[in-house]
Amino acid sequence: MQNNMMVTAVPTIFPRVGYNILSFLMFINTVFSVFNNGVVIAVMLRNTHLLQPMNVFIFSLAVSDLMIGLCGSLVATITNYQGSYFIGHAACVFQGFSVNYFGLVSLCTLTLLAFERYNVVCGQKGTFMLSMRRSLKGLLFVWVFCLFWAVPPLFGWSSYSPEGVQTSCSLAWEERSWSNYSYLFLYTLLCFIIPVAIIIYCYYHVLKSLRKLNRSIELQGGRSRKSENDHAINMVLGMIIAFFVCWLPYTALSVVVVVDPELYIPPLVATLPMYFAKTSPVYNPIIYFFSNKQFRDCALELLSCGRYVPRGPASVSIPLCSLNRGSCLSSISRSASTHSKVLPL
Repeated sequence: MQNNMMVTAVPTIFPRVGYNILSFLMFINTVFSVFNNGVVIAVMLRNTHLLQPMNVFIFSLAVSDLMIGLCGSLVATITNYQGSYFIGHAACVFQGFSVNYFGLVSLCTLTLLAFERYNVVCGQKGTFMLSMRRSLKGLLFVWVFCLFWAVPPLFGWSSYSPEGVQTSCSLAWEERSWSNYSYLFLYTLLCFIIPVAIIIYCYYHVLKSLRKLNRSIELQGGRSRKSENDHAINMVLGMIIAFFVCWLPYTALSVVVVVDPELYIPPLVATLPMYFAKTSPVYNPIIYFFSNKQFRDCALELLSCGRYVPRGPASVSIPLCSLNRGSCLSSISRSASTHSKVLPL
């Protein structure tokens, strides 16, 4: 009963114009989130040759980002327009669970992408080729692992409740109980700090290995593929940086609340990181669209109803082989001057 009263009560902590601004911003965010990720999903389903082992991670990322837009930004658009969370406690719990779950899936998918890129580029046991079976098993683990951490608040280990200016719902960061603190501590450690550490470690070694590879090619008299490699790496790093920029303020605020339970945070200050985090689904498709020529051609063909005709050869991505194999260096050196279709991310 108390939760229902909290959800349906009309807050007076924010002026009407403030709710209108938030509603407008969330509407724009919803439109771009749904459109951008919808295009990614439609292009990949329409061009099944794009669904290669590494690219299915991007497909999974688009699905989770689309659901964040629909379950998070769309609901926030409606509730801010109304000026209160008028749709009830059950809807509040559903929104908090959905945004938490699909946000975790997005981060863990980026972590899996970084880990498999590390295996492909820096493998120590000979040539490593990522298979579709391995990719699907990895994604299954990600979705189940994230579900494991999103479900406990539904059964009393922490909870989902209104946040900030009371027009959206998430984890009850401000709930004062040891049960809640234990969940938030493990949640922050296992679902954010460790994945971030894995991503940083993997991409540091990937960049280091690619520089080593380019030097080896140049010593053999071949043409360095530094520009192509940097292009592909920058695309993935751009996706990760955009995610961190969106979610790091939210996570930092959450950590502060857990470390100092007595600290008072004004509702508006608490709201900004939460709504900023909901913009993350907009950026990944944009980065992918402008960075991958093959996908860009397919997307433009789809959006133009077949009138767009691709021109020029596609770019080349990172070589999918181990750096410890001499055959990789020689094959890259032989093919560096030729054009080919873009390889998976």
